[in-house]
Amino acid sequence: MSLLKTISIANAAEARQSKSDPDRLIAGDPSFTTWAVDASRDGQVDTGIWEATPGTTRSIKGEAYEFCHILEGVVELTEDGHDPVIYRAGDSFVMKPGYVGTWHTIEKVRKIYVFVT
Repeated sequence: MSLLKTISIANAAEARQSKSDPDRLIAGDPSFTTWAVDASRDGQVDTGIWEATPGTTRSIKGEAYEFCHILEGVVELTEDGHDPVIYRAGDSFVMKPGYVGTWHTIEKVRKIYVFVT
């Protein structure tokens, strides 16, 4: 088994469709598609591609780190108590443990994610 993994939909598991948890939905009716690409044996690291349609949800990271690289679309993240930040295709960011705020998908977004717990 190779220890090099390319993150692409061609290398991903079958797409999984989901909706926002009702207690985290703020506005709209966003739907999500996730293509899981790889996970560590202990389940502490997950990588893949995620897509969302427009809408606004509450984002709560708990004890997890999440690295994101926006492939397409536009989102606005607003950490509680801070100014909004807009990310577009080509931008990357990390949400650290304890992050709480809103995730507003302005234009359908697709991102690569690395989630570490």
